[in-house]
Amino acid sequence: MIASAPPVVSREEWLRAREELLAAEKRFTRERDALSAKRRALPWERVEQEYSFDGPNGQESLPDLFAGRSQLVVYHFMFPPEWDEGCPHCSFWADSFDSNVVHLAARDVTLVAISRAPVEKLERYRERMGWGFHWVSSEYNSFNADYGVTIAPEDVAAGTARYNFAPYDSTNYEREGVSVFAKAERGEVFHTYSAYARGIDLLNAAYNYLDLTPKGRDEEGRPPQFWVRRHDEYPA
Repeated sequence: MIASAPPVVSREEWLRAREELLAAEKRFTRERDALSAKRRALPWERVEQEYSFDGPNGQESLPDLFAGRSQLVVYHFMFPPEWDEGCPHCSFWADSFDSNVVHLAARDVTLVAISRAPVEKLERYRERMGWGFHWVSSEYNSFNADYGVTIAPEDVAAGTARYNFAPYDSTNYEREGVSVFAKAERGEVFHTYSAYARGIDLLNAAYNYLDLTPKGRDEEGRPPQFWVRRHDEYPA
């Protein structure tokens, strides 16, 4: 049920209000296009570290993850080694991945997820969730820490921890994010972009649908995503 609703008006009044909102939406679209252009114009940093990931078919390097394409999107999925299930909130995001992999591939982009849990746990959980996207383990390398999604407890205690490019004092030592990489013709790999926290909202298809509805996300005054469950855990 919707507890309260805006005024109910005539068709003519509704159209006038909708046209006013449309003007604001168009301004937002142009601003978003300009922001996306600035994102693409960010300088790149060379990836000097060599990383080896555990995948379902064995060891893979960061260049291997590109799968023959020149652009790589990495979703930093919260799943540390001691957990038996992936984060329900990252799972909410991951439910959008499979339907987009083929379209991204058509535009020279490979999408993968990376977590610190052992690949055996990733594969069991992926099978449970019914996902097909590529998912590899960074259990034995520093990738998660290097790209800002695994925070050391000692850094939090010392007041030097950072997440989302800002000081961080939470005891949640595993966080979510997305990082983007490019590969040059000579095989060099570059880090082009990373985003964290609400910076990854655009990757969540369900949230974008909810933002169109009268109740929206309906999370005001409550913890973000308080309602989210893994997709096989909602009541029937």
